[in-house]
Amino acid sequence: MVEPGTPRVVPHSSLRQYFQHAVSAAIEHQRIGAEEGTVCYLVNLLTDFTRTDRLYDRTPDGMMLRPLAALYAEAIEGPTTEQRLGALRRLGDVALFISGVFSQSLANKVVDVDYYISMGGSAYGSLSQTLRGGWRDRALGDVFGELSDKFTDFVDVLGEASERNEGSDADILRLYEVWLRTGSRRAAEQLRHLGFEPSACPTGQVRH
Repeated sequence: MVEPGTPRVVPHSSLRQYFQHAVSAAIEHQRIGAEEGTVCYLVNLLTDFTRTDRLYDRTPDGMMLRPLAALYAEAIEGPTTEQRLGALRRLGDVALFISGVFSQSLANKVVDVDYYISMGGSAYGSLSQTLRGGWRDRALGDVFGELSDKFTDFVDVLGEASERNEGSDADILRLYEVWLRTGSRRAAEQLRHLGFEPSACPTGQVRH
């Protein structure tokens, strides 16, 4: 993954092929059922967001991520249905990507990964209900429905697909905190791999 201002050196098509393999392998490894359309959506999300102009918004202060609260306000107050649905999709996509790929960056922030999971899952759920209600593409509504229902699972899938080496004391504590907050099966598995058995019931667990 790239930070703002980092040049991209891998062709877009090669990235898509890489993420197709990585996402499929992560889904199989974690034994998560996922429809083909949902897998394709995850691959496209990872591929698109390696481009800074897709993930970040240009502001007077430079390229920045818009807060989820601002996207939520746009989804509620947008003047047209198209704008409201676009904001909901953007909210779900950003929340899924950040909580899956950059969850470590949320440590010690005002909002943590559970907030992103809650906001993203709810956004996809609202999208699914609207699209399945006949406003337009019902097939895409089914994709958003699965993303909402299994949001935490797909956070784990994106995390594994963009795996980085972990193992310091801080990483272990962070993994345990993520497991306590979300009930993430992947976090529990990584803790066991590092020799720690998460024995307490997770609190504040968020599911959709």
